[in-house]
Amino acid sequence: MNLGRNKKYDSPAKAIALVGISAATLECAKLALSFLPNVEVVTLLTALYGYVFGWLGVCSAVVFVCIEPLIYGINSWVITYFIYWPLVALVFMLLRRAKVRNRWILTAVAVGLTVFFGILSSVVDSAIMLGINEHYFKNLLIYYLRGVVFYIVQIACNATLFPLLFTYLSQKLKLIRRNLRI
Repeated sequence: MNLGRNKKYDSPAKAIALVGISAATLECAKLALSFLPNVEVVTLLTALYGYVFGWLGVCSAVVFVCIEPLIYGINSWVITYFIYWPLVALVFMLLRRAKVRNRWILTAVAVGLTVFFGILSSVVDSAIMLGINEHYFKNLLIYYLRGVVFYIVQIACNATLFPLLFTYLSQKLKLIRRNLRI
C-alpha cells in the first residue's frame, strides 16, 4: 500500500535529512570562504545538488536562502538570492534530465548563470535602493560597474572549479543518492 507517498523515496525522512544536510553544507561552505570576497563554492554545490538530487537539490537551495537572512539580516540581496540560488539548482536539474554531461557545457552554463547573478543583483539593488525613474538605466549601469570586480572574481572562481570538480563530485554524490535510495 502506497499511502500517497512518492514511490521514488524509500523514506521521506531520508529526503528531509538530505535537504537539511545539503543546505547546511551550502551555509558552512559560504561561511568558510567568507573572508575571501566572492570566492565561493556555493554555485558549485548548488549546481551539484540540483544535478544529482533534482527537486531535493532545489529545496536545499531554498532552505539555504531562508537561513541567510537569519545570519546577515534582510536587505535587497534576499530577493536576488530567492531568485538566483533555486534557479541554479533548477537549471542543473534540467541539464541532468537532458543528459548533459560534458563538463565544458556545464561550466559554460555555470559561468553564464554567474554573469546573470551580477546583472540580477544590480537590477534588484538599483530598483529598490534608487527606484525606477528616468535615471534607472544610468543607475543600473553604475551599480553594475561598482561590483564588476567582484563579479569577475566570482566568474573566474566558477570557471576554474566547475571543470576541475563537477564531474568528480557528481559521481560521488550519485553514489550517496544510490545508497540512500533517493
